[in-house]
Amino acid sequence: MDALIENLMEELNCETVFTIPVFGGIPIYESVVVTWIIMALIVVLSIILTRNLSVEHPGRRQLILETAISGMNNFFHETLGENGARYIPYMMTVGVYIGIANLIGLLGFKPPTKDMNVTAALSIMSIILIEMAGIRQKGTKGWLKSFAEPMPVVLPINILEVFIKPLSLCMRLFGNVLGSFVIMELLKSVVPAVVPAVFSCYFDIFDGLIQAYVFVFLTSLFVKEATE
Repeated sequence: MDALIENLMEELNCETVFTIPVFGGIPIYESVVVTWIIMALIVVLSIILTRNLSVEHPGRRQLILETAISGMNNFFHETLGENGARYIPYMMTVGVYIGIANLIGLLGFKPPTKDMNVTAALSIMSIILIEMAGIRQKGTKGWLKSFAEPMPVVLPINILEVFIKPLSLCMRLFGNVLGSFVIMELLKSVVPAVVPAVFSCYFDIFDGLIQAYVFVFLTSLFVKEATE
């Protein structure tokens, strides 16, 4: 148990990779560096996958790419509705980032989503998008009036909900990723090596992708609610 607690504390600690020598020193944590790696990977894959596209003679790579993009676009369009269709590119980008971030542990990197600062930043970005979508759709006056709907007595609850939504998104993503790590450490300590390897396929691949789906799905529902 002591070893588990020690490993857990090591995972929770944000290791500083290097420090930028300005304003007294700005620490750059491992999660930030891994995020940069993921960003570079997405850019490189985007360049490779979109090369030599053809309308008349699409290749297998292009057909697979178009099918994936079309599927995601249809999913988010149904979830967001007509009023939220303009936010589909953002949802796709965040979903791809979280998916890769949760899977990158298979390559030996520490997933950025194990850092609460990362999940908190994603949640803050989402709540800003949600509220800005509501303002853009209803106008500032209509957005303010929506806090008193369906009746003025619920005003404090609706205001509190603005802060609860990002907190729930943050803790759900962070808690599930951290929970998977704890379960895997427990399995490694009590069962043979083969069994954790099997469960690793579930927690690192399936569960990681599920958490990416849940995050963007809930954000999409909140956007739809704000733009109705």
